[in-house]
Parts: sequence; structure tokens; C-alpha cells
Amino acid sequence: MNLVFLPILLPLFAAIVLLLLRDRLQAQRVVALISAIATYALSITLLLIVRSDGIQVCHQGNWGVRDGFWDIPIGITLVADLFSCIMVCIAMTLAVAALFYSFCGVDEERQRFYFYPLFLFQIVGINGAFLTGDIFNLFVFFEVMLIASYALISLGGERRQLEATVKYMTINLLASTLLVGTIAMLYGQLGTLNMADMALRIGEAPDQGMITPIAVLLIMVFGIKAALFGLWFWMPGTYSVIPAAVAGFFGGVMAEVGVYCIFRVCTLMFVSDDGDGLAMFSPLGTILLVAAGLTMFIGVLGAAAQTNFRGILTYHISSQVGYLILGLGIFTAASISAAIFYTIHYTLCKSSLFLSAGVAEKLTGRNDIREMGGLVSHPWVAVLFLIGILSLSGLPPLSGFWAKFLLIKAGFEMAFDGNDVLVYVIVGVALVTSLLTLYSMTKIWQKAYWGKPHHKHVANVSYKAMLPSIAFLVIIGVVMGLGAEPFMDLCTEAADQLMDRQQYITAVLEGSR
Repeated sequence: MNLVFLPILLPLFAAIVLLLLRDRLQAQRVVALISAIATYALSITLLLIVRSDGIQVCHQGNWGVRDGFWDIPIGITLVADLFSCIMVCIAMTLAVAALFYSFCGVDEERQRFYFYPLFLFQIVGINGAFLTGDIFNLFVFFEVMLIASYALISLGGERRQLEATVKYMTINLLASTLLVGTIAMLYGQLGTLNMADMALRIGEAPDQGMITPIAVLLIMVFGIKAALFGLWFWMPGTYSVIPAAVAGFFGGVMAEVGVYCIFRVCTLMFVSDDGDGLAMFSPLGTILLVAAGLTMFIGVLGAAAQTNFRGILTYHISSQVGYLILGLGIFTAASISAAIFYTIHYTLCKSSLFLSAGVAEKLTGRNDIREMGGLVSHPWVAVLFLIGILSLSGLPPLSGFWAKFLLIKAGFEMAFDGNDVLVYVIVGVALVTSLLTLYSMTKIWQKAYWGKPHHKHVANVSYKAMLPSIAFLVIIGVVMGLGAEPFMDLCTEAADQLMDRQQYITAVLEGSR
């Protein structure tokens, strides 16, 4: 059970060590990469244990309060189920790739100013958010993640970075204030902060009329991090000014933290058992479906209108998140499974594309695709990017095809069974969005890679050491597409756990009594 704590403890310890090694850059690189690889190995081990032995719980301080009516677990609880383990594994996959990429992709001045300890503190916050079983500690890990991200965005002190940091900080501080206020309202209603205990007691809240508004507030807060429609205004200016290694990590995993939190609270807390299985509180399902459709469509329109390389990819972050929320809004075991599979595909694909953008910018000295061109003369650079855009667009036999196929199939099945017109409409929006995604991504290929060079010359820079990180992510995505069945089976098991919340409640509360 203590293994649940190690994906948080190991990068935390390594980050503290790195603070003492500021003037030894090579030692920082080695320690950071070894700690990330070790945490990656631990996360895979934890996933295998959870898959074979069930949900693992670690109580840091196993205290309880008993007064005849309550038996409230108030210790710090960490919980590893299949969904959280999958998310930690994804995060560490991207972390290893981004760290190796940063050796050449981040200038030495930034590396010396605590880049590596900040990166590891970021991992601490992300892994903690995925593994915590306490909603207040979720807020704490969110703050750890955000504080590290503030520093990483501003690292270098350029004017554009500082402007983006101020906007990013302001929005997230407001979101954090709203989050802690919403948690206070939940505590006032339920008298507990443990999420399993909340799930058990939510039907007994003294003011049931407050529960749905609280749920909407939580979705709004987490939606800011997930970049849902209307809540993504912090994103375009941020991803365009940070180093490509950081953008590759942020672009792949930061939005997924928000998505994970929405999935967790909506499947664990804001549901009821109607006799035929779990049903989401009304009208949350409708809100999520509408948000998914708007996020997908408006996001891809924003991407189609951009000419900045990273700007296009940034809007696609939000657009692709819409597919994940669609899976939750449909709220069947098949749609949740498809959304988890889509999450794995999308995070790997999006991170590889951001890292590819960094290589393209380094080779051309430009970030506007109209001023690039000729990158196809670098075959491996072009091939890795091409595979990424084909997968993101959903072309077979790559992972993006299976992800979209499973999600759309689940949507049509649910709409057919329930005659739900809204689901038909949103699934139709998903199909149109996929076509527009292909258009916007081929625009990059046509102008930046296939087109004639518009810059004076291709810079004579060392970029080959950056390609293994991209290839690592692309190869995993290709394997997911060609051998999709084992990944689908894992996602199906994770979805079944989410849709049977009693497993989670029992695992946590039996261990705390």
C-alpha cells in the first residue's frame, strides 16, 4: 500500500536534492531523468498491482472521529484505482520524454535557474492530484502544480512570458478561490472531505437543492484547467511563449488533470443508483454534452483560423478535450472506456506535436507557418510530425481512429437506446470536428513542411538529440493503433471500476475503520 505514496515522494525528494545542485547542470540533468524514469517504473508497477489485486489505499495518519453517528476518516488518504494509475502512467510517460527533450530544447540559462527542480515539483502536484482521495488535498496538490507552473512559464523573464504569467496567475488564483469556497460548501453539507465518505453521504445532505449547484461550480473550476469552452482564455497566450519542452508536457497533461477531476467527482459523488446502474444528477449530463459540443467545434474553428504553429496546436488541446467530456456526458460504461482510451491517445499525440513544433521553430527560427516551409527536407522531422497529425485527425489504423470510433459508436448506441436527440447532435458535431481537425493540421503540413522555404536558410542547429523524445511518444501511439485490443481491455476495466463506485468506497472506508 505504501507504493501508492512513492510516485509523489520520489520526485519530491529529487526536487529538493536538485535545489542544492544549481551550479552542477549535468548532475541536475542526470538526477532529474533518473528520478523521472524511476517514478515511471513505479507507476507501471502500481498499475499492474491494482489491476491484479484491486484498488490500493494508503492512509497517512489513520485517524477517525466517532460520536455514535459519524466515523469520519480524517487522515490523508491516497487511493490508486485503475483510472488514476493510468493517468499517472501517462503523466510520467510525457515527463520522461519532455525531460530528455529539454537537454537540447531548453537553453542553459533557463536550465540553471531551477528548471529541473521546478519540473519535478510540477510532477509532485500532478501525481498527487491523480492519487489523492481527499478533496481538500486535491486543492493542495492543485496549488503545488500551479505554483510550479507559474515559475516554469515565467522562466527566462521575457516580456511576453511575464505578461502570460500574470494572466495565467490571475485566472488560476480566482479559480483556486472558487475551488476552496466550493469545497467549504461541500464540507458544510456533508461534514467530511474524504471523497469516498462524501459519495456515501451525499444522498443524506441536509439541503439537497445545493448539491447540483455545487457540482456545476466544481465542473467550472476544473473546466478552467481542462480548457472547456468559455474557460480557455488563459491558454493561447501561454503555450506560445514557453519552451517547447514545457509546452509539450503542459499540452499533454495539464488539461488532463482538469478532465480527471471532472470524471472523478461526476462518477463518484454526483451520481445516484436508479436500479439499472449509475445515473448522473440532472441536469449535469446535459450541461456536459453541450459543453463538449461547443468545446470541440469552437476549438477546432480557432485552430483553423490560426497561422502560428503552436497557436494551432493550442486550440486543438481544447477541441480534443471536448471528445473526452463527450464520453462522460454520454455516461455509459462503453463511452467512459472510450474516453479513457482517447485520453491516452490524445495526450501522447498532442505532446509529440508540441515537441515537433519546437524542432520546427529551432530549424527555421520562425513560429508562423507562412514563414516556414521546406521542413520535409529533414525526413525524420517530417515523418514523426506526419504520423502525429494523421493520428490526431483519426485516420486508420492509428490510435486516433480507434479512439474516435469507440467514442462515436458508444454515442450512437446510447442515443439509439434512449432516443436522445441531443446525443445524436453532439456526435454529429464530433464527426464534423474530426474533418476540420484534418484540415487545420494539413494546413501546417502544406505550409511548414511541404511548402517552399520562406526563410533565408535552414538554421545550422543541432536538433537530432530532440528527435528520440518525439519518436518515443509516436511509437507508443502507433503500437496503440496496431495493437489496440490490450489497451481497450485495460480501459474497459478502468471504466467498469468507475461505474461501480462501491468498489472505491469500500476500499477506502474499510481501510480507515
